[in-house]
Amino acid sequence: MYPPPAPPPAPHRDFISVTLSLGESYDNSKSRRRRSCWRKWKQLSRLQRNVILFVVGFLILCGLLYSLQTADQWKALSGRPAEVEKMKLEVLPVLPAPQKERAEPEGFADILSQKRQRHFRRGPPHLQIRPPNTVSKDGMQDDAKEREAALGKAQQEENTQRTVISWRGAVIEPEQATELPYKRAEASIKPLFLASKIWKEPAPPNERQKGVIEAFLHAWKGYQKFAWGHDELKPVSKTFSEWFGLGLTLIDALDTMWILGLKQEFKQARKWVAENLDFQKNVDVNLFESTIRILGGLLSTYHLSGDSLFLTKAEDFGKRLMPAFTTPSKIPYSDVNIGTGFAHSPQWTSDSTVAEVTSIQLEFRELSRLTGIKKFQEAVEEVTKHIHSLSGKKDGLVPMFINTNSGLFTHPGVFTLGARADSYYEYLLKQWIQGGKKETQLLEDYVKAIEGIKAHLLRQSQPRKLTFVGELAHGRFSAKMDHLVCFLPGTLALGVHHGLPADHMDLARALMETCYQMNQQMETGLSPEIAHFNMYPRADHKDVEVKPADRHNLLRPETVESLFYLYRVTRDRKYQDWGWEILQSFNKYTRVPSGGYSSINNVQNSHKPEPRDKMESFFVGETLKYLYLLFSDDLELLSLDSCVFNTEAHPLPIWAPV
Repeated sequence: MYPPPAPPPAPHRDFISVTLSLGESYDNSKSRRRRSCWRKWKQLSRLQRNVILFVVGFLILCGLLYSLQTADQWKALSGRPAEVEKMKLEVLPVLPAPQKERAEPEGFADILSQKRQRHFRRGPPHLQIRPPNTVSKDGMQDDAKEREAALGKAQQEENTQRTVISWRGAVIEPEQATELPYKRAEASIKPLFLASKIWKEPAPPNERQKGVIEAFLHAWKGYQKFAWGHDELKPVSKTFSEWFGLGLTLIDALDTMWILGLKQEFKQARKWVAENLDFQKNVDVNLFESTIRILGGLLSTYHLSGDSLFLTKAEDFGKRLMPAFTTPSKIPYSDVNIGTGFAHSPQWTSDSTVAEVTSIQLEFRELSRLTGIKKFQEAVEEVTKHIHSLSGKKDGLVPMFINTNSGLFTHPGVFTLGARADSYYEYLLKQWIQGGKKETQLLEDYVKAIEGIKAHLLRQSQPRKLTFVGELAHGRFSAKMDHLVCFLPGTLALGVHHGLPADHMDLARALMETCYQMNQQMETGLSPEIAHFNMYPRADHKDVEVKPADRHNLLRPETVESLFYLYRVTRDRKYQDWGWEILQSFNKYTRVPSGGYSSINNVQNSHKPEPRDKMESFFVGETLKYLYLLFSDDLELLSLDSCVFNTEAHPLPIWAPV
């Protein structure tokens, strides 16, 4: 009636599989895992495998680049003595050595035959290096050895000559007991050789020079009242602005005060330098601007006054700038933190401008000569040699930018004598003069560049046929000339004074006329920052035309700088008259009653020039200094045969040839 019961289910059995392998030990199944991974890899689609391979390859590449960057950083941090010794160059002598004649300085021919080193692309441009205040023990020992060697040779010089010529021009006996304290302290930093003295007490100032002194004192009054110890005066708002926070205007004006005979003002400024100028600050400085203004100003003031305080400060500051040269190409970074030793490019690019990296040589070379520490000179001369060997020039003309990683020119095909390239040409000539006219490659590069200017950048305006220097961009000429280019007539005249071809003087005269007209054709009698020249005959147009964005004046010195050189070389008093007109225009349109002078926005409106409320440090460091020297009746006051002016108008001595 009922169906039979279902049979009970079979009991569940568990099985264990054991694999026996003869002659092999258990290895945690690594081989099986490899076979399992390979099986899973084969199960992936081709797209998935390609994606994984791309990601792995990308990570490997990133790791390789990072390791290269890390290796460069450790190389920079190591401070190995062997590398330092390799980088050092021998400091050129500045007076004939009594023992034997020195060989000619090493030229640039060797670098042309060398293969360009391979440079790897780096990661972020920021490069951390050892802070200046924590210099390695080896580095300190190297500097000490260089100082000891320099001092030893200097003492040998003293044994052959009983009298020593001081920087002030006084002849003293080494044994006399009335030696000043700062002279005794200077023993540890005595230069290996003495250079030509650059200073002698001038005659009393004439009437025009008194006008310059009055203008300086008015500018200084504003700085003392409203900006003392700060970088720049804002005369209209009666306050100040900071750039580096290092008393830029004060340092830039030190040698100007000495030259103008303002001893009381100089004494007050010296006290500030001694008590308040401290470079151990967490602040970025521009290598170029700080070198020409601060380092150049301190070195010049040391030569004029003989006060070793300024050389001590200069050496400290120079060491703090050295991290900028720690790049793969030896082309320095544009910025360096003088407190932490952090050197880097600007945030927006890894390029430096050609003018900036090639216009610091006068100062660093002189610092090496004075201190006996060769690394300063070595670093900047590496840059000079590198630029000389590069391709991408056009008949001696150079592009405006150079990459700090690759060491190659960037933005090729653009050539100008204005901003970012101007002082490259100036320093070719001035280094040749500074070194006693022995470094012929510098002279050859300069002369070739002048021929390149004549061939590619020189034109004449209409209707007065003014000769001007334009710009070239990828074969297209632009009739644009910065006021900065007005350094060129003075540089050409300086070259002629030192024996260069007479036709350079013809070009200097023509360009000087143009720069004067850039001032004269404006309602205020002051040049705009940038001028454009009319190249076609038009009845209603002047030679010089100014765009609204370019009509400001920053109290720049280039025109009066060239007037100074032209007068020194030609003795033509019209250049003094032109300079006097410009000084009167400064007094009329830029002078602020409460003290100081202000740059203006509109040189074409004499009724409303619109003050910009800023007095650049170069107004007291350059503009007024060149005007004072221009008006001097004494052509031996800072003679062109004994000194060379850096691009901030700070005079440095010429090294006497062997």
